[in-house]
Amino acid sequence: MSEPFSRFLHPFDVARHPSLEPEVKRALLASWASDRSAVRNKPALRKPPGVKRAVPVDDVFAALRSLDGGAARAT
Repeated sequence: MSEPFSRFLHPFDVARHPSLEPEVKRALLASWASDRSAVRNKPALRKPPGVKRAVPVDDVFAALRSLDGGAARAT
């Protein structure tokens, strides 16, 4: 995948993807959570290359927690 983020609109799209291995999901979400994906002057938002909309970093962390069976899930 040259731009793996561009396939996903939201972190939960990654977490719920049926054919991605858990390690791949974690790697994608960790990259999404990275400061390199932070929106300039808005550190609470993340927008990886190729993604059309910024999302709250809290959503990224919630998606990561959901991989561990965490209670925080998007509806």
